[in-house]
Amino acid sequence: MSDMPWLTLIGLGEDGTEGLSPASQAALSEADVIMGPPRHLNLLPDDGKTRRISWPVPFADGIPELLRLRGTPVAVLASGDPFWFGAGSVITRDLQAHEWCAFPGPSSFSLTTARMGWPLEQTTCFGLHAAPFSRLRPHLAPDARLIVLLRDGQAVHDLGAYLTNQGLGDSALTVFEALGGPRENRTDTRADALSKHAFSHPVCVALTVMGKGRALPKTSGLPDDFFDHDGQITKAPMRAVTLSALAPRKYERLWDIGSGSGSIAIEWLLSDPTTEAIAIEAQSDGAERIRTNANTLGVDRLQVITGTAPEALGDLPAPDAVFIGGGLSEALLQHLQETLLPGTRLVANAVTLEAEALLTYWQAKLGGTLLRVELSRAGPLGAKRGWQTAYPVVQWSVTL
Repeated sequence: MSDMPWLTLIGLGEDGTEGLSPASQAALSEADVIMGPPRHLNLLPDDGKTRRISWPVPFADGIPELLRLRGTPVAVLASGDPFWFGAGSVITRDLQAHEWCAFPGPSSFSLTTARMGWPLEQTTCFGLHAAPFSRLRPHLAPDARLIVLLRDGQAVHDLGAYLTNQGLGDSALTVFEALGGPRENRTDTRADALSKHAFSHPVCVALTVMGKGRALPKTSGLPDDFFDHDGQITKAPMRAVTLSALAPRKYERLWDIGSGSGSIAIEWLLSDPTTEAIAIEAQSDGAERIRTNANTLGVDRLQVITGTAPEALGDLPAPDAVFIGGGLSEALLQHLQETLLPGTRLVANAVTLEAEALLTYWQAKLGGTLLRVELSRAGPLGAKRGWQTAYPVVQWSVTL
């Protein structure tokens, strides 16, 4: 097979071929087959000789069809920059580097900031064609600037309803339809004032967050009332200490054993968008509560396992860190010692005397740090105030 690329990815805007570079136009003219969504194909003049294939729905069904054309000069059309919330990385994932090349066009994000006068590097960008609006939640803070790509016109109304429900109905929305083409239209409005407007695809929204809704703190140890829980939750101060001991880093995976409300796993995920977490919870209602909390707080990289450890751990991908918040036992610690990879960080919290004794024994056996944390809060004591002391927590942290 030739080392010349047979596949060319072309970023196409709403202005059709007029906005293409000479290299992109040459690739189109030399292609035997052009694949793309019907909307993009309709933006091209029909030369009567080049075969055209509409990319099917669901998107994944188009990959085998494309690969059957391997070796044939093919141009695939995508919106703007195919590698920014686009199809580029999916299409090229199983191809060799010499098989393809790409000519990106201006992205919707670049076009939007050019219309708004916003610095692109200070604007947070989202592609929510198929993702929930809750993904915005960690970024909803006063004066934050976001650009959101949406699946269709109705999604603009859904976005407004979501923001209003978060107490952010005052947020300023600028809605762009058919951005960058002759049909481009701009509507300036508010999140809570969208009912009189109708929008059509393709659509994107420039959003400036305003209102009295609560922003998520960027520190670990979120207030407990951010989580739905039945009392089985690592309380905020202890959660901050625990996250500090777990020390999440980019691209790392956590096992949260005996997850309860999922607060540790969720805050691990909030620390960085590249992190992953698996929550193991014995109770099915608890597992559902964890999923609800994750969705509410905008993290969708959490896998929830209903089961008990160590039985539920067998087929899970290896972690970089493990937290034991519930279900601590000799058998579990023995299993983790025997199966976790060297360098894995382990943190366990204990409240009962029996669990404290177990951690004391294992700390003597494997080393690490043993920490006893006692916290008190001021509260009413008759007509005055006094200290209300919580149960002390013993924490063992070790790198295996």
